[in-house]
Amino acid sequence: MVDRPLPRPSPLTEPFWNAARGHELHVQHCQDCGHYVFYPRYLCPDCGGDRLEWRRVSGRGTVFTYTVARRPTHPAFADRVPYVIAVVELEEGPKLTTNIVGIDPESVSIGLPVQATWEDTGDIVLVNFEPRAR
Repeated sequence: MVDRPLPRPSPLTEPFWNAARGHELHVQHCQDCGHYVFYPRYLCPDCGGDRLEWRRVSGRGTVFTYTVARRPTHPAFADRVPYVIAVVELEEGPKLTTNIVGIDPESVSIGLPVQATWEDTGDIVLVNFEPRAR
């Protein structure tokens, strides 16, 4: 068995992973221009401001784009194929790269409404997305 690669939290990303442990989705929010920011950064990509705070967001979004992995992208994922790798656009605006779970990969489509769900790996809690009612 091959160990599954997992994210390594850094001082910048620690608030995101701490929120995920509590089954909450948090992203940065710029206090200067109101832009929601993901992936975590030190400066707002919209206005260049440095007053970014972490805020809880709804966890609702839509599939912006996706692909179905029919061959594992890493040996540890061999038992998961086929699986969906997607970019989800949150209602608040930012986009996250994630997996879509709880649905046949052939049923995923661009625009599919999704909701955050949590995968506890023992070391870290991952944020995936599953379909939600339209």
